[in-house]
Amino acid sequence: MQQRSKGIKLAISFFTVYALGSSAYAGGKYAEPQDAPVTPIADTVNPLPLYVGLGALASAVSKDCPCSNADRLKDMTYGALARIGWDFNQYIGLEARYLNAPIEEDFSTTTHYGIFAKPQYHITNQTNIYALVGYGQTTVKGCGLNNGELKEAGLSYGIGFEYDFSGEEGLGEYNRAFDGKGDQESGWGIWADYQNLFHNEGSTNTKTNVFSVGVTYDF
Repeated sequence: MQQRSKGIKLAISFFTVYALGSSAYAGGKYAEPQDAPVTPIADTVNPLPLYVGLGALASAVSKDCPCSNADRLKDMTYGALARIGWDFNQYIGLEARYLNAPIEEDFSTTTHYGIFAKPQYHITNQTNIYALVGYGQTTVKGCGLNNGELKEAGLSYGIGFEYDFSGEEGLGEYNRAFDGKGDQESGWGIWADYQNLFHNEGSTNTKTNVFSVGVTYDF
């Protein structure tokens, strides 16, 4: 019985040594420690939802001629437009504008400023269409316009298109779902739009609207 017990102990010792030796050796050599795979962490891209723009514009003004109810006087002037905006999400933003069109006037010059809600939709990651709906004040100066000047404050609206050149898609993960689309990533872009400034149906029945193109920079 005692010999049988010794035999069992020897067998247990043999298998223990064998198991330890198998874990310590591989092919007669010590096993090299294996590094765990490292998953790269993407950089976070955190652009501001702020953009600025500067562009050129053509302002069209028309009014009834004082000499005849059948004729209308028309004038096309040229100038510049500045804008600054903030995108709350991929569907809505807020934009402020200022424009002045004093160049090549026949009878009018146009100045306008306003603030607008900006509903928008991204056709692709680089193209964006939008509308402008808000409040503006417009001043048209020229002969026959209420002693040379007509001011109108109220509803102004427009529609436009933006194209983004920045192409930051490979720089990392955006911290907001709508970044990296349309004009909502850091870099340069262009825009073109139409804006109706006002229609005054008073004695001169004056209408004015503008067409603008320009460049934007998104922060």
